[in-house]
Amino acid sequence: MVLKSKAIIINLLLITCVLSGCMGGENQEETQGSLVIAFEVQADYENIDENPQILADYLSEKMNYDVTLYSVSSEGAMIEALRFGNADVAIMDGGSAWVGWQQYDLGVLGADQKSDGRTYYEAHAWVRADSEMADAHLDDNRYTDPFSLLSGKTSCHTGWLKSAGMLMPMGYLIGLGYTNVIGDPDDIETLRNTVYGYFSEDSSIPDSGTPYYG
Repeated sequence: MVLKSKAIIINLLLITCVLSGCMGGENQEETQGSLVIAFEVQADYENIDENPQILADYLSEKMNYDVTLYSVSSEGAMIEALRFGNADVAIMDGGSAWVGWQQYDLGVLGADQKSDGRTYYEAHAWVRADSEMADAHLDDNRYTDPFSLLSGKTSCHTGWLKSAGMLMPMGYLIGLGYTNVIGDPDDIETLRNTVYGYFSEDSSIPDSGTPYYG
């Protein structure tokens, strides 16, 4: 995480807190308040610039706020931290943000903008070239459906609640009727059951910091 990549979020935070300070008390020597940021904090960082504590210290200095980190183990935990008031802000993947908005009416403060101006990215799914799914996709037969052949196969996702690796493909399969939601549609964990139910119980949904994550 380089500070430049979070420029939009930081600027919005600065503007919000400056306005708050203008309406606050007369004592400017003390901090204007506190701000808790939910973050997936790692034990070690190969690149020191990726340490979120640097962001917290930077915001504390610029905003005159007591900025602290709320350590979580996943983006699902970020949503829960916001939901129950343990954090004020979380920097997360777009898919997780969408789930938070849909399930708990969470709002968006800012978005990471790519060098070409995009605030989004595309998802791609891959299968083995010698698989029956690949054959069905390339046979020019309108009656063979590669997506219907995915059922029961062992899938590998980029991580829990990841946009491109989980939410988009599962949303596509559910939306077109290839699979049904297994469990309470208002419970986030239902998605995990749906993945295992449609694909395989051996499907990989890696957690942060484990092999194949991301």
